[in-house]
Amino acid sequence: MFRTLCRVVLSIVMLAVINFLPVKGVSRFLLYLVPYLIAGYDVILEAWEGIREREIFDENFLMSIATIGALIIAFHDDGDYIEASAVMIFYKIGELFEDYAVGKSRKSVTALMKLRPDYANIESNHELKRVPPENVKTGSIIIVKPGEKIPLDGVIISGKSALDMRALTGESLPKNFNEGDNVLSGSINLEGVIKIKTTREYKDSTAAKILELVENSSSNKAKTENFISRFAKIYTPFVCACAVMIAVIPALLTGQNFGKWIYRALTFLVISCPCALVISIPLTFFAGIGGAGRSGILVKGSNFIESLAKLSCAVFDKTGTLTRGVFEVSAIHPEIIDSQELLHLAAHVERFSNHPVADSIKRAYKNESDSCIIEDSQEIPGYGVKAKVNGDIICAGNSKFMQSINANWHKCDKTGTIIHTAINNNYAGHIVISDVIKPESKSAIESLKNCGVEKIIMLTGDNNESAKEVADLLGIKEFYAELLPADKVRKLEEISRTGITAFIGDGINDAPVLARADVGIAMGGLGSDAAIEAADVVLMDDDPQKVSRAVKISRKVMRIVKQNIYFSVGIKLLCLVLGAMGLADMWLAVFADVGVMVLAVLNAVRALFV
Repeated sequence: MFRTLCRVVLSIVMLAVINFLPVKGVSRFLLYLVPYLIAGYDVILEAWEGIREREIFDENFLMSIATIGALIIAFHDDGDYIEASAVMIFYKIGELFEDYAVGKSRKSVTALMKLRPDYANIESNHELKRVPPENVKTGSIIIVKPGEKIPLDGVIISGKSALDMRALTGESLPKNFNEGDNVLSGSINLEGVIKIKTTREYKDSTAAKILELVENSSSNKAKTENFISRFAKIYTPFVCACAVMIAVIPALLTGQNFGKWIYRALTFLVISCPCALVISIPLTFFAGIGGAGRSGILVKGSNFIESLAKLSCAVFDKTGTLTRGVFEVSAIHPEIIDSQELLHLAAHVERFSNHPVADSIKRAYKNESDSCIIEDSQEIPGYGVKAKVNGDIICAGNSKFMQSINANWHKCDKTGTIIHTAINNNYAGHIVISDVIKPESKSAIESLKNCGVEKIIMLTGDNNESAKEVADLLGIKEFYAELLPADKVRKLEEISRTGITAFIGDGINDAPVLARADVGIAMGGLGSDAAIEAADVVLMDDDPQKVSRAVKISRKVMRIVKQNIYFSVGIKLLCLVLGAMGLADMWLAVFADVGVMVLAVLNAVRALFV
């Protein structure tokens, strides 16, 4: 880019100087040829390469033919050489704007490429040894110092720190992580030294997956992009044929000077260059993908930008998408003892169980290592857990368990998994375990409604009562519960008949639905690899609010695309008519080609700032 700028500046200075020199004839022609070649020699070379490879009709060919023809006419008539040189210089100025815009767009996308870690620290003989992340196996212990990138996904086993996850999620504020927390590769350690036990190999890590998505994002082109490419292949030969007819037919019919009509034909060629369309449309999509990436939204191709802009229905999975997917104690209803004692007894009974419900009770009761004596612990399939705690027989489980021991239990009006507890067969109360709704979910649904998404639906494999509670709290009017993965696919196919549909999910069981949707949107932070692989869009921080953000970005990109198409085609058609009628000279041709291209490119850059 810098070298092109130097060539442009040098050409302009030389033109200004030559214009004041009292030179005529061949010497004058040769002098003006120097700045012309300095500015545009690469355009002529690329046009020649195109001719050799039988890909003749591109903007380099049109610009070369038009400007060389203008130089020949000026030489023949001893006329003004400035026009031809100026057209080439302005064309190169337009390319400078294009390079700047592409550079800005590429920076926003390649900023994500900085996620790639350079090394991992492995402790060997009491010393830290740097090794390539690709060589670290799952289950290895790595050490990350302040200022270093986390090279692989894992769990903190020692230390705590604040992590900068901006490149992953778009969030500018660091997040605090403690021992036992999961961390993602690509995050930057800001404070303390932390030891991490890796849970994935590098090729399966979050950073590697993101890099793969970014590198492949340009392979899926939007219909608009493909149309512009096909349009240019038909349009360019057509305008070349028109230029030939303008140069030849009027002169033959009227007997006028060929030079006049050739000049009009050359002006027509310069005007006709489809640079604005061919450059600005792909650039707009590319900039939109880059802008979305900076917000923590990875889009796998411009075709999904186009689909999101037309979105009419959003279908959400429940668990892990609208809810955290982590079961927690949401209520404690004691009968003959207080709440803390009920939780205490249940936690001790569940001590040796690996069931998610048991884990949630143990997390709620922090003081598990007290002086209580637990004996004869046994898990009864389909019922619950039984153990002796300080000599008392404690039973914790479902209503069938309570019935089997003749405990006088009663139903709970709250939705969730109910863990009934009895002490020596006397009903002691129950604990409610439920999935927690994400704090962002309600505003995410409202934002989508404000975006004009007509239908919002929830699909879940959970029971009808839990689904209804979540739907009511979030303001979702339509939901379908107790669905298997195959049922979700069938239901989505029914829903998608009404218009462009997006499915938002996170689990392995969501992969078939994500693949079937017009736009599959996966939660990338904690979502399964299968879901991320099947999805078309990945939200890096599991925030459902990013769905409406993705829709807004896509609609802005498509508005800019349409503006550039209407503006470029409109100006081109007007100037082409004026050129054919002889009412436009090379200076108007420069505006119609380079000026329109610069304006369209600058408009395309707006897609970065979303």
